[in-house]
Amino acid sequence: MNAEEAQQVDATLRRLGIPGVVAPEDPEHAAGTWRVYDSADPAIRKDITADVLAAVVAKFSEANPEPPGKPQTGPTRGFIIPPNEG
Repeated sequence: MNAEEAQQVDATLRRLGIPGVVAPEDPEHAAGTWRVYDSADPAIRKDITADVLAAVVAKFSEANPEPPGKPQTGPTRGFIIPPNEG
């Protein structure tokens, strides 16, 4: 992600209460790729981007536990085309 996307991710994490520090991979090159870390200190931080992504998905799953594309329980509209007889 870039710096602009990183700001959006950081705001989303704070809104959802998910811990993480969004920072550039290379602290000297802010225009480069950004990731999510467990600490702001570049010397000891650990990349937790994948874990944070899973946590975001889990938060949204909690909000809407029904899987997408759940089969409808009611009637469905459609067309019945009779066979050609002739």
